[in-house]
Amino acid sequence: MQPFWLKYQTLDLSRPTGSVLPMFPFRDHNPSSRTPYVTWALIAVNILVFASYHALFSDERALSNFFFNYGLVPAIAAPETFVTSMFLHGSFMHLVGNMLFLCVFGDNLEDTMGHVRYLLFFLASGLAAASAQFFSDPASTVPMVGASGAIAGVMGGYLLLYPKARVDVLIFIVVIIRVIPIPAWIVLGAWFGIQLVQGAATPTAGGGVAYWAHAGGFVAGLLMTVPVWLRMGGTDYWKRTEGAPPHPQAKYRRVKTGIPTVRRHR
Repeated sequence: MQPFWLKYQTLDLSRPTGSVLPMFPFRDHNPSSRTPYVTWALIAVNILVFASYHALFSDERALSNFFFNYGLVPAIAAPETFVTSMFLHGSFMHLVGNMLFLCVFGDNLEDTMGHVRYLLFFLASGLAAASAQFFSDPASTVPMVGASGAIAGVMGGYLLLYPKARVDVLIFIVVIIRVIPIPAWIVLGAWFGIQLVQGAATPTAGGGVAYWAHAGGFVAGLLMTVPVWLRMGGTDYWKRTEGAPPHPQAKYRRVKTGIPTVRRHR
């Protein structure tokens, strides 16, 4: 049983059910026309912040105290923790998973919105996600940490602007791994549905994944992208592009590995 001082909730995009997803998006076919400086900077900041307190992982009680002071604790709701909590991560894999999702989906929104507006959008999505988690259980004393409430907002905006962009997904079937391109609306819609189902089924008191923050960030990001979508033409933009990005989608070559195959003998 987890000691009381180790309880915390993570904003973790890649582990919505407490285990590795059988489907894991790792790249899209949607190239951006400008360098995503803000996305790269956000990734760098999250890595540097994680490195700054990584030594605390050898001391469970010190780590818990750190998360209690800088993570979002709804029962205390210190205003600054609505911001600091979105730059903390509960493990190295938690950090890697979230940064991968930000890298996949963030560059295109930055390309469309511009650097400054995208940064404000990211922060606003994170604040909306933290608020959603707060209102889901305002008496909770469990700290919440993680960037993926803000990244969920990026995913919501991506869904509105590029619903039929192809996203390469790793499919895990027992020991078989396949890469399958799937439309963004299926990948992101399924992910959002999981957050709603798991949020309704999972109590917040015992720690785990902060599903309502994910859902709140996603909805906030989608709604904040509506003005951008309308300026691009709204439904006419969808008709013009058929839901795909308004430029040729990237094509990736399949590289054959040097792993020999074993033929079956009848």
